[in-house]
Amino acid sequence: MNQAREIDPDLLTRISSAEGSLAQQVHQSIKQAILSLDFPPGAVLRKGPICEQMGVSRAPVAEAISRLAAEGLVDVVPQSATRISYFSIEEIREGAFVREALELSAVEKVARDLTEEQRKRLHRNLRLQDLLIEDEDTAGFYQADEEFHHLLMSFTGFSRLADLAQTVSLQVSRARLLLLPTPGRIQETRDEHRAVFNAVSAKDPARARAAMRHHLGQLMPRIERLRAARPELFNIPVLRIKERG
Repeated sequence: MNQAREIDPDLLTRISSAEGSLAQQVHQSIKQAILSLDFPPGAVLRKGPICEQMGVSRAPVAEAISRLAAEGLVDVVPQSATRISYFSIEEIREGAFVREALELSAVEKVARDLTEEQRKRLHRNLRLQDLLIEDEDTAGFYQADEEFHHLLMSFTGFSRLADLAQTVSLQVSRARLLLLPTPGRIQETRDEHRAVFNAVSAKDPARARAAMRHHLGQLMPRIERLRAARPELFNIPVLRIKERG
């Protein structure tokens, strides 16, 4: 059996004066590395190297890992190892279903109530997406993509909606990062965003809902093709690896 790959702790940032407890900062740093795929599915996560790289004791690292496990981003095997969770097609389908229900309702409401200032913020986001495509900055585009959807959620006036959508679709967010480098997908995503923006700007709820449904409907067929092409990323049985750190 091949030795399991381990995460590269150098990809984590040391604790700074950022807000939040040590555990919160460690959690956010590891979570970002997982979502960005710097820590790939199946990689082993050891506490010792993380403590050394981030300059913290084992307690905040253990707390951060517990939170990541509750979010479904890592698997903790007692008396063995902690590893980055593989993609679960069932969880991705569930997250996509819930997120679509939230986003379709949100975009309808925003289309009815959009203010000029909100329209300008969405338009600035689209201009940024264009620049990031020109720069071939996939990671930056992903952040702008997430911000576009976050803006629409926040414009509903429901303060917890964006956080709720993000929580239920963590597995979806991980998978989407794998899809963006597909040739032409970033440009298609930008065009789909622009169709949503145009409908919302026209204050046409039905058209906005249809545009968003089309945009979100591209996800699962692409993920299914990804699973067929790269099955090693999905639902691999847990490896029992003796914890060394």
